[in-house]
Amino acid sequence: VQLQASGGGLVHPGGSLRLSCVASGKNIYSSITMAWYRQAPGKEREMVASLLRDGQKNYASFVKGRFTAFRDTAQNTLYLQMNNLEPEDTAVYYCTIRWTRSYWGKGTLVTVSS
Repeated sequence: VQLQASGGGLVHPGGSLRLSCVASGKNIYSSITMAWYRQAPGKEREMVASLLRDGQKNYASFVKGRFTAFRDTAQNTLYLQMNNLEPEDTAVYYCTIRWTRSYWGKGTLVTVSS
């Protein structure tokens, strides 16, 4: 199983990015949980958003309605739509999906700066 995250880049404050996490080797439809985490320089990794098998979504308090996590089972891909980005959102973003065990992608760097 491999997870390939992409979509990061440099964006101005207030801008938007969509992160993608393509799964290969397993079908995301059968997953138990899917989630996005991030790790800023000098800080611990933290959860950004999670999606459960029953469709329930959970977001970190700092998201404040700016991010939306969703999946496309036809594309076997997990997404994170990020709007109104702030400099504090600068971090490496990781996707993780759990079936019988958890798998992690390598991360994609998001830099929010003017």
